[in-house]
Amino acid sequence: MFRRSSQDAPADAVTLEKPDAPERPAEAKKGRPTPKRSEAEANRRGRAYVPKDRKEAAKDARVRERAAREKARAALLTGDEAGLPPRDKGPVRRFARDYVDSRMTAAEWFLPFAVLILVLSVTKSTELKFLSLVLWVVIIVLMVVHSVILSFGLRKQLRLRFADKSHKGALPYMLIRTLQMRRFRLPKPQVKRGQKP
Repeated sequence: MFRRSSQDAPADAVTLEKPDAPERPAEAKKGRPTPKRSEAEANRRGRAYVPKDRKEAAKDARVRERAAREKARAALLTGDEAGLPPRDKGPVRRFARDYVDSRMTAAEWFLPFAVLILVLSVTKSTELKFLSLVLWVVIIVLMVVHSVILSFGLRKQLRLRFADKSHKGALPYMLIRTLQMRRFRLPKPQVKRGQKP
């Protein structure tokens, strides 16, 4: 309605398009759909290999994990250094284990004494309740004194035998082992009581 017709256009008007310009060729199709953004990002990060049969892969993983656990358990029972977990590996940790296992410790009797003290404390007799309180104090004092003596002895031996190695964590490792009863310790004791480590 308000547009000019080509006849009304002035003769000196400049045309913006060149009539003889070649057309751009159409891009070739890639032959697959464009991936979703999440898929593209996962591919860019390097997606982990997912097997075609997930059930079979999960079964294989369970079998491998079970075999690794059995190997670690056997190493804990036999004391085989190669299969032990990292917290138990090394000559310093082995010496700390042998140092504890070659001695009778007060702390290893804490659990049986705690049960006895608990039984005595629930009785109606005031004498037995008082006895349980005295036993409780005695076992705690014995544990603390014996742990201090063992700690000084272990530090001295570690400085003498392993001067070039790190002793970090050996003392808490030894103290935790003293709290376990000898037959339940893992790795199993490799020395007899009274035997020099």
